[in-house]
Amino acid sequence: MAVETLSPDWEFDRVDDGSQKIHAEVQLKNYGKFLEEYTSQLRRIEDALDDSIGDVWDFNLDPIALKLLPYEQSSLLELIKTENKVLNKVITVYAALCCEIKKLKYEAETKFYNGLLFYGEGATDSSMVEGDCQIQMGRFISFLQELSCFVTRCYEVVMNVVHQLAALYISNKIAPKIIETTGVHFQTMYEHLGELLTVLLTLDEIIDNHVTLKEHWTMYKRLLKSVHHNPSKFGIQEEKLKPFEKFLLKLEGQLLDGMIFQACIEQQFDSLNGGVSVSKNSTFAEEFAHSIRSIFANVEAKLGEPSEIDQRDKYVGICGLFVLHFQIFRTIDKKFYKSLLDICKKVPAITLTANIIWFPDNFLIQKIPAAAKLLDRKSLQAIKIHRDTFLQQKAQSLTKDVQSYYVFVSSWMMKMESILSKEQRMDKFAEDLTNRCNVFIQGFLYAYSISTIIKTTMNLYMSMQKPMTKTSVKALCRLVELLKAIEHMFYRRSMVVADSVSHITQHLQHQALNSISVAKKRVISDKKYSEQRLDVLSALVLAENTLNGPSTRQRRLIVSLALSVGTQMKTFKDEELFPLQVVMKKLDLISELRERVQTQCDCCFLYWHRAVFPIYLDDVYENAVDAARLHYMFSALRDCVPAMMHARHLESYEILLDCYDKEIMEILNEHLLDKLCKEIEKDLRLSVHTHLKLDDRNPFKVGMKDLALFFSLNPIRFFNRFIDIRAYVTHYLDKTFYNLTTVALHDWATYSEMRNLATQRYGLVMTEAHLPSQTLEQGLDVLEIMRNIHIFVSRYLYNLNNQIFIERTSNNKHLNTINIRHIANSIRTHGTGIMNTTVNFTYQFLKKKFYIFSQFMYDEHIKSRLIKDIRFFREVKDQNDHKYPFERAEKFNRGIRKLGITPEGQSYLDQFRQLISQIE
Repeated sequence: MAVETLSPDWEFDRVDDGSQKIHAEVQLKNYGKFLEEYTSQLRRIEDALDDSIGDVWDFNLDPIALKLLPYEQSSLLELIKTENKVLNKVITVYAALCCEIKKLKYEAETKFYNGLLFYGEGATDSSMVEGDCQIQMGRFISFLQELSCFVTRCYEVVMNVVHQLAALYISNKIAPKIIETTGVHFQTMYEHLGELLTVLLTLDEIIDNHVTLKEHWTMYKRLLKSVHHNPSKFGIQEEKLKPFEKFLLKLEGQLLDGMIFQACIEQQFDSLNGGVSVSKNSTFAEEFAHSIRSIFANVEAKLGEPSEIDQRDKYVGICGLFVLHFQIFRTIDKKFYKSLLDICKKVPAITLTANIIWFPDNFLIQKIPAAAKLLDRKSLQAIKIHRDTFLQQKAQSLTKDVQSYYVFVSSWMMKMESILSKEQRMDKFAEDLTNRCNVFIQGFLYAYSISTIIKTTMNLYMSMQKPMTKTSVKALCRLVELLKAIEHMFYRRSMVVADSVSHITQHLQHQALNSISVAKKRVISDKKYSEQRLDVLSALVLAENTLNGPSTRQRRLIVSLALSVGTQMKTFKDEELFPLQVVMKKLDLISELRERVQTQCDCCFLYWHRAVFPIYLDDVYENAVDAARLHYMFSALRDCVPAMMHARHLESYEILLDCYDKEIMEILNEHLLDKLCKEIEKDLRLSVHTHLKLDDRNPFKVGMKDLALFFSLNPIRFFNRFIDIRAYVTHYLDKTFYNLTTVALHDWATYSEMRNLATQRYGLVMTEAHLPSQTLEQGLDVLEIMRNIHIFVSRYLYNLNNQIFIERTSNNKHLNTINIRHIANSIRTHGTGIMNTTVNFTYQFLKKKFYIFSQFMYDEHIKSRLIKDIRFFREVKDQNDHKYPFERAEKFNRGIRKLGITPEGQSYLDQFRQLISQIE
């Protein structure tokens, strides 16, 4: 406040004392120091993230992962913009429907498949209490309701897709066409529709194969009946029961009767109020059939070949579309039907998800019985026979497959390392990108082939209930390891792959744009104007504009739809069109490389085949040379965890995870860790006791396993812990050696030698026991003896010569003794107050013993004999020099023995003698 009252013209005298300069210099020095420290800190961070180190990522240790999938920021309306308004609308509608189908498919694959598959898991029969089944189903009802809503939505989307396609392909000559559709085939639309039908078909298969779900559902309905009879007992209002029962019946009819797919294709596709005509639309029927045949032609060529990508999944969709076509139009192409069935000879079964296997022949015969009747029984029977022979052949060729894939994958990994380690030369940049693209795709193709072999073989064995040989199990486990090795390879080189993928997508987009621009020039140069030509030009412009941007799923979809319109009227020559299709396929693969590799290398199905895990561990233990492969198997077992998180029948999915964790750890302990511990301990013992006569340990005769390789393994990651084999075995040996040394201290040298040997032979860092080599303990405490005096007197004898108590017998190598020194130690420890306690306990004990003594003496059998003997002694004492004759004593002893003997062979006299010893 005082400052404000000063006059404004008043100032300090400007005397420069240099203090301001000094202060500025200090601040400048501090700032310089801060900059130096910050620079060195940044340099340290830069070194830590240096190319040479940062290029290789560890699958087990890295807390973060790199996601390359680009996300579309623009909406479909913003992306689809041309001068041709009608074409815009058509492409927008179809693109929106395709996007919706993809979302529904993703939701089904992550949430609904897993929720249904894991129902009933995590609770063993022994742990299940009566009523648990009903409780689980009670929790699951809300999930079934969500599934019901999802299925209804799928029906609506299928209906809409069919209507939108039917509206475009009109057979009525008078009605105006939306766009000219001659030569326009929206194959992408049919592929997406096939995907949605596959989802419905898969849900049917999961529920149909789920015995537990059906059993629990029946029990739940019975429970509801009981509740109906006595609602008050369960605290439920009766008026609420009726709607709930109706709801359950609706769920059962819609979901649990195996009619999800059937109900979808049996919908009323013709609009009743004069809207879109479907079943009578011959143009649409022809287009539908043409599209199915086109997709099938592409699929058939690649099915079962090394270059197969997703043809199996598409084949399932084709079968679904074929049945839908038959249901709507009631016409059937027998030749095509036979072609579809012939595929079963090449691919007898297809895995839909996890352990759900699908037989196309059964599906086609069941859904189109009219066509099945036209075929002869022999050909249908041949398909079933072929399935058995296929499995036998696959089992026989598994070992050979493993060897060949082992070589393929190893050489591919070397290619990956070499091609990603090389510096990119600017003059050969395009060639280098093409090479990288081909190597990445090759890795994905290997993953797809291996994954297909494992899933098909394992699930066929399970479905046909045939036993698998140990050789087959080992071979399949090797393939699982190769599958994870491919995934780890992509992950290890994440940084370089990420860098390459963005360049490769740009390069592929550039190639596609060149092809499209050539076709566009061709269309522009032709001066004949028509609406159809305008549509083609607009479609090519749209494809061009959409390709100029990130390679997102939506953009690739729009390009695909646009090219369906843009390729009509021979705008592309045949030699131009095929390379463009190849480029677009490559673009699809490379843009989603990480996600596709992850999907193919996902080993979630192993949860349903975990019975193979013990056999695998036994094999790893027997062949310890390549113990490092355990990392791959545990990585595969971890894949089940995200799927389990969708389980809804338990209080929390954590219960299921804990159950799985516990099961795997028990198997690991039993089949590997415990065996390893025992073997190491045995080896150390036999090595230390070589002076004893032992079995022949000549490695040339009995063989030898190098178990030390297990201890060079990095800790294995599983759930939220690391399994360190070295630490586990070290702890086991430390614990065993310590415990056994405490029992027999004189063995300290032996165990010390074994510790040193464990360090030398196996590299285990053992803990010193720090136990004394002998004891200087105070002996038994007198107070403890007094408290258990009855035990003491029965176990210890008294040596009159040395005046010490000695233990009667012992299981150990030594006997305990008690002498005056021990008693003195106890008095020193507890004080002289223990004397009173000692006297009290002794008096109580003697009182009991004297009572037994008097009882024995007063016994009629004993008393009469003693009186008889005393009378005899008095009569002959003068003759025998006051000595009792030995013969008479022996006769007395024999007489007592006749009265009875204890199980230990002691007479009453022996017991009496012991009683007197105890009293003394």
